[in-house]
Amino acid sequence: MPQATAAVADPADESSPDRRAAARAEATGSDFAPLLRAARDQGLLERRTDRYALGIAANLAALGVVVTGFVLLGDTWWSLLLTLPLAVLWTRTAFVAHDAGHAQISADRRTSRLIALVHANLLLGMNEAWWNDKHVRHHANPNHVDKDPDVGVGALVWTQKQAEQREGFARWLTRNQARLFFPMLLLEGIALKIYGFQFLRRQPLRERAVSALLLTAHFALYATLLFSTLSPGKAIVFALVLHALFGLHLGLAFAPNHKGMEMPDPDGERWGHLQRQVLTSRNVRGGVLTDWFLGGLNYQIEHHLFPSMPRPHLRLAQPLVRAHCAGIGMPYTETGLIESYRQALAHMHDVGEPLR
Repeated sequence: MPQATAAVADPADESSPDRRAAARAEATGSDFAPLLRAARDQGLLERRTDRYALGIAANLAALGVVVTGFVLLGDTWWSLLLTLPLAVLWTRTAFVAHDAGHAQISADRRTSRLIALVHANLLLGMNEAWWNDKHVRHHANPNHVDKDPDVGVGALVWTQKQAEQREGFARWLTRNQARLFFPMLLLEGIALKIYGFQFLRRQPLRERAVSALLLTAHFALYATLLFSTLSPGKAIVFALVLHALFGLHLGLAFAPNHKGMEMPDPDGERWGHLQRQVLTSRNVRGGVLTDWFLGGLNYQIEHHLFPSMPRPHLRLAQPLVRAHCAGIGMPYTETGLIESYRQALAHMHDVGEPLR
């Protein structure tokens, strides 16, 4: 986490490489420099630790209420009704871990890592080190096929060149990936845990020990709670439904952000920070409910420009960023929620077109 926090740190962090790069940008008059100064002058880069503390406390209290209700219900199929609120709260927990990884909650690296470890490893059974390693590379080069792991070849592919290399079952999957996307998200909750355990061997020994201990504690506590309350059959069904809903909710929050947006040419001219982050990102318009449902990630452009900007400030930064982009003639993409999914699915459909 410390290395991840440093790599993703916002230009407002005086000790970060991004801050030194921003200083050079200001000296050379880059397109991003005036926007950075405006955000800093309005105090938008200052942490909101109080707001996060209240949010974390409320989320933990709600988790406690749902778990208490689960125990009180006992061995009954009615417990499955609790998978929906629990999946929603798990996603809130993942958002906290995400924000901690970006140093949005605290400027202290140890505090940020502790928050992320508790929320990701202990409460979710998801290795925060794996997530940060992947997420840092994504933020550095979003939608870059050679550098962004989110658009690398996996179960899904994101360019027709990638699609052409698919064979066998993978070829069928790519041909139908648009219609299979949401069903596949039902497996994402389990996949995230598997990836986290696989990543342990890549971690330094001491960090690996801490991560493994908390991941093991999560599974031990989770299994104990399930199997001491429900019969084995009900416990397994409960776990599967919960992870399916959790994966779906996370996918619904992350899918609109970049899929179907510009993808830099690996052999072309290197883009500057503003161009690299704005042209590859899509905002989702909406009100308070949208902000809550998507965890503030609907302000994806602002989040990518200022990764350590606290989530409550992203909507305040939006008018600044939109006006700045308009002033320099740079496209600023914002759609409704349903339209964002349509565009993402249309892109996946087009990628698989040559195979049909």
